[in-house]
Amino acid sequence: MPTIDIAKDGVRELNQRLQSLAVNTNETSWEAINPHGAHAVAVGLMAPILVEIKGHVGYYCAGMNKEATVIVEGHASQGVGENIMSGMVRVKGNASMATGASGHGGMVVVEGDTSSRCGISMKGVDIVVGGSVGHMSGFMAQAGNLVICGDAGADLGDSIYEAVIYVGGDVKNLGSDCIEKDMTPEHVAKLTELLDRAEIKADVTKFRRFGSARKLYNFKIDNAAAY
Repeated sequence: MPTIDIAKDGVRELNQRLQSLAVNTNETSWEAINPHGAHAVAVGLMAPILVEIKGHVGYYCAGMNKEATVIVEGHASQGVGENIMSGMVRVKGNASMATGASGHGGMVVVEGDTSSRCGISMKGVDIVVGGSVGHMSGFMAQAGNLVICGDAGADLGDSIYEAVIYVGGDVKNLGSDCIEKDMTPEHVAKLTELLDRAEIKADVTKFRRFGSARKLYNFKIDNAAAY
């Protein structure tokens, strides 16, 4: 397993080596040590490799990920897994705001809590949070699933489109056009699959489902105050 010392070699060296790997590379497992909160660690990866980051990271770790599995053995700052296309990004600790923002596919897992705007503008990514999330999470989420095992802050799912939000704890309040919906057997099965894939243990019977009321898809003067 190649090991890169970020404190010594720098983030650019790490990213250049990882980004230059061929899709069929034999160097499939990598280790990055001493990140010390560095920004943009392991971004733009295109090969099906495993990257284990031993420590805390700064902004936009594992952004634009495709195919790779990136594991942060620590906490992550803003925008972890931003614009993920496929693969897996896992944070063993907590994450700051905008986790998985604009993600098109793959999965982002935060084993602890996340801050505000978790899953904003989701476009197909699945996000599983083992703890709680901050305000405005799921804002303008278009597609995908956001699973929150703990509590959700204010304005959950504001202006949501067709994404699905599952919450195991309390919800402070819902944002514009977001409503609670029935948990059908189909949704219980989907939630179970998401938790299993994320390797997060939670009681699916305690979860509620939230989604769009579909009143803001087209402008109507009667709903002007909700925009």
